[in-house]
Amino acid sequence: MTRPFLIIETGQPVPTMRRHGTFPHWIRVAAGLSHHDVEVVDVERGAALPDSGRYAGVIVTGSGAMVTERADWSERSAEWLRAAAHGGVPLFGICYGHQLIAHALGGEVGENPRGREMGTYPIEITQAAGDDVLFAVAPAQFLAQTTHLQSVLRLPEGAVILARSALEPHHAFRWGDRVWGVQFHPEFSATHMRGYIRARSGPLYREGADPVALVAAVRAAPDARAVLQRFVRMAEAVPRT
Repeated sequence: MTRPFLIIETGQPVPTMRRHGTFPHWIRVAAGLSHHDVEVVDVERGAALPDSGRYAGVIVTGSGAMVTERADWSERSAEWLRAAAHGGVPLFGICYGHQLIAHALGGEVGENPRGREMGTYPIEITQAAGDDVLFAVAPAQFLAQTTHLQSVLRLPEGAVILARSALEPHHAFRWGDRVWGVQFHPEFSATHMRGYIRARSGPLYREGADPVALVAAVRAAPDARAVLQRFVRMAEAVPRT
């Protein structure tokens, strides 16, 4: 019997996008997983984390929270993720999840000094991505959906940078052989991205950005989604005792 994937739910979509479902639903669909393939634990609302050894892999969602707030649920999740990473469990963090894994492994998270990154952005892979199981077959530059104010300012010791953008030097990293974090949102469709930009139009205007132009510039990002799908295939193939 194949092991399921665990999705650690760390937050909810903006209110105007909740009619499209939850982050775990978006991730499951984007990853090509069925309902039977996943279990969801809502840590933001206090759910306890199970034994990580039961799962083929673990995916950590995005959130409207900030890692730097050091909420109790977030810090407990970081401790669990640290143990799972050292135990060889395949991990994949998205946005908040990316930052939380970095924090758990000794990295530093804080306000992005380049400001908000929101919309469809070109992501460039690094030389280190050439032998990475998730990024080696990605184009040298691909589009991804992004929305964040905080970033991984310092990677955990031993981590390698796999992708960057003009506003985010740490868009993806790998720690060891089975742990990845991506600042971009591979689970976001173009509809999700446009909805998020519209929901943040007030702050964007105040920051001098043009949300109308950002919405018009949104494009599909299949190469970003493929990174998530490759994680699922890699995790399924990992022999576990």
